[in-house]
Amino acid sequence: MAVLATGAMAQMVPQLSGPQGDAMQTLPADPLPKWVIDDIRRMRAYPEQPPVIPHSIDGYQLSVNANRCLSCHKREFSQDAGAPMISITHYMTREGQMLADVSPRRYFCTACHVPQADHKPLVENTFKDMSDMGVTKAGSE
Repeated sequence: MAVLATGAMAQMVPQLSGPQGDAMQTLPADPLPKWVIDDIRRMRAYPEQPPVIPHSIDGYQLSVNANRCLSCHKREFSQDAGAPMISITHYMTREGQMLADVSPRRYFCTACHVPQADHKPLVENTFKDMSDMGVTKAGSE
């Protein structure tokens, strides 16, 4: 019985790897996708989603000693740079204690924030936002 269920699941999952020919065959790499660098802030798909990076980060240094992102997005620099300030949650410990500087656990921005690529998705996305499903806002009755 378990074998049949496993076989049925395997048919539902789309193949994400390349051709199933010779496993040792060397294939040319696909060209790198172009980054979306229009500097337009994107709507988030869900409330706690980290925002995507709407500009190029090529050449940005992000190491233990330097973080180029903070030169514009840190609280004290954001207004002059015209960049959105990083969330206040980035100035908190896991226990919610406020810090004077960015928390070490929030220092490596690209662990959560990524540039957006102009690329065809690997699988079809059928996500619908709640507002597209006819859900009304609380108190609008």
